[in-house]
Amino acid sequence: MNAPASDKPAILVTAADLAPEALALLGDFNVVYAGKTPSEDDVVALCRTHNPIAIIVRYSKVGAAAMDAAPALRVISKHGSGTDTIDKAAAAQRGIDVVAAVGVNAAAVAEQALALLMSCAKSVVALDARMRGGHWDKSTHKSVELAGKTIGLIGLGAIGQRMAAVAHGMDMRVIGFDPYAQNLPAYVERVPLERIWKDADAISLHCPLTDDNRGMVNAATLAQCRPGVILVNTARGGLVDEDALLAAVRSGQVMAAGLDSFATEPMAAGHPFQEEPRIILSPHIGGVTSAAYVNMGMAAARNILAVLEPSVQR
Repeated sequence: MNAPASDKPAILVTAADLAPEALALLGDFNVVYAGKTPSEDDVVALCRTHNPIAIIVRYSKVGAAAMDAAPALRVISKHGSGTDTIDKAAAAQRGIDVVAAVGVNAAAVAEQALALLMSCAKSVVALDARMRGGHWDKSTHKSVELAGKTIGLIGLGAIGQRMAAVAHGMDMRVIGFDPYAQNLPAYVERVPLERIWKDADAISLHCPLTDDNRGMVNAATLAQCRPGVILVNTARGGLVDEDALLAAVRSGQVMAAGLDSFATEPMAAGHPFQEEPRIILSPHIGGVTSAAYVNMGMAAARNILAVLEPSVQR
């Protein structure tokens, strides 16, 4: 994991790689990689060894211990948009900037949300398994037609608005909740959060995880939903009470769920979601495409340079 000693200031990447296009922007620095699955202790040890001036966060968490182990640290840059894995309060106390690559993976994540929504509505995974088992369910299976249905979007940033455009193009009614969003297109109806639960045939989460919204999808809110609602989460696993969701799927209150993020990642073997065919799983890869990998890396690098070298135009 350690790089050779260098006179250049160090930048720690909490992963095993970074896009070559991003590395090209960081030629004045010694880029140190933490490996494929670094732990918090690994990050702290590397900070202590290399005293990085900046950290690019892909995996693991960066807390106060890592910041204290790197007295030269000036900026923590997220390789993506969600900064919940960074202790922002600790960073603020130490005068360390926290920046994010907001919006650069919007297309990738919105496409993943759409794929999960369509898979739920059209029973793609279940019908594939039935076909492979020799069954032909044409006379007995009916899928959900999304045209004319209402989709409720929680979070109307770059990803949420892209999802809204796709849903609108499919002739869905789009309602959304986001107290911070501005200049929404006319086809998005801004509503209170309570309306999302009550009115939506499908709900898609596109908001950051905060102390205020942790577990917002829970037994009480799911009970308010229309019977047979579809839930999609490509945001953060902590937004969902997983036990409550599993119970709602098993009862039929939730017809199906498509999930790309989970309370604990990686998901442990034997998780009950793995035994529920109406929950479609993907390993938090919504933003993992070749284009997004490059775009997020370059944005993370540029955000660092904007803090360290604000007078340099790149």
